[in-house]
Amino acid sequence: MQTILVVDDEENIRLSLEGILMDEGFRPIFASTGEDAIRKAQEEDPDLILLDIWMPGIDGLKALSRIKDLRPHQPVVMMSGHGTIETAVKATRLGAYDFIEKPLSLEKVLLSIQNALKVSQLLVENQALKAKIHKEYEMIGESKPILQLKNHISVAAPSNGWVLITGENGTGKELVARAIHHQSHRAEQPFVEVNCAAIPEELIESELFGHEKGAFTGATVARKGKFDQAHCGTLFLDEIGDMSLKTQAKILRILQERKFERVGGNRTIEVDVRVIAATNKSLEAEIKAGNFREDLYFRLNVLPFQVPPLRERREDIQRLADHFLTYFCRQESRKIKQISADALAAMTTYSWPGNIRELKNLIERLVIMTSDQRITLEHLPAAITTNAPFHGSEDAGDNTPLAADSYRDAKELFEKQYLHQKLEENNWNISKTAELIGLERSNLHRKIKSYGLDGNRN
Repeated sequence: MQTILVVDDEENIRLSLEGILMDEGFRPIFASTGEDAIRKAQEEDPDLILLDIWMPGIDGLKALSRIKDLRPHQPVVMMSGHGTIETAVKATRLGAYDFIEKPLSLEKVLLSIQNALKVSQLLVENQALKAKIHKEYEMIGESKPILQLKNHISVAAPSNGWVLITGENGTGKELVARAIHHQSHRAEQPFVEVNCAAIPEELIESELFGHEKGAFTGATVARKGKFDQAHCGTLFLDEIGDMSLKTQAKILRILQERKFERVGGNRTIEVDVRVIAATNKSLEAEIKAGNFREDLYFRLNVLPFQVPPLRERREDIQRLADHFLTYFCRQESRKIKQISADALAAMTTYSWPGNIRELKNLIERLVIMTSDQRITLEHLPAAITTNAPFHGSEDAGDNTPLAADSYRDAKELFEKQYLHQKLEENNWNISKTAELIGLERSNLHRKIKSYGLDGNRN
């Protein structure tokens, strides 16, 4: 049962509204002063407040302001027998949903209540949906490269600087873009994504800038482009390295002047948009080849972000695999599966050329196609089980991660063999090795002693 707080100093108004609201299935509670209304709004958590303006002590407008400070999303409908347009406008600016004049009309009161409650429900659903979307796009990982990336995001996000994200396919460049938007002051505004590689060359200008009616065959109505849609928010230009030189020139103009014209139009439109661009290409090489404008590159590359490939953050593989496993098992309404130690060890040593996207697709396939509750080495593709770069020498026998009886043993074997190989690659230069693999020098020293690797040094 939804609760409605009625605030009015006239007892006959409170009594008449009590009967009406109870007949409609609401639970009415009452206050006769502004001070009492503020207290009950906090104590009772009402679904809606009917608030009179003219009352002794704190009037309705002051009470509304205080309530909105304490409960910003509280729906409030104002009532007054001495209402003016100026008062109604002021109440709306303070956050009131509606303004009803006295004497009260039963039909209008109920209609206003129903509409206000619907809007309130939509706001709650919208917040829940945003939280769910943010959770789905959460950056998973606690490795040093990811922690550094998260720290850089937290520093850069509150600014308005243009961002250029680079990294291999499947590394999660979109996640970085969304994290920057979510932590910026534009978080409540739109995040609009454009895949520049997926839009045909002849349509990309219309997609980005919109078009006027009759601009080309099939343009029967005017249409806003992505820049319009992202006004006051963030525009994410994915795969910008695939954009034509002609479109690049127009993008450069927008970044410089913050204005553009729609296709087929001559009206200048001003926008306030933060642009985040991403590419898996080397834009420096594209500039040398004449495929990318150098001035656009320097304009975008104010805040550069490099997303590490999965092979450089292997310690995150288990956490990512568990996350995707839980996600897809719930999506498919299946009991949460487990990954065996040998399967996880093989996944940890695999090079993952498709990065996180490849891992995500693999876990989804295993959830759907594997009938067993436990995912083992036998369930994995041959490309993963035969790719074991850190299993040690050929005469290692059963002393490999895949031969271990438990995940803990497999992890220790992998770490020992991995560290031994990296130390040999760097001629046992401990400082250089520690820097390259992202470990503190003292921590690497402890691990060398713990695994007895000193005796393996040539």
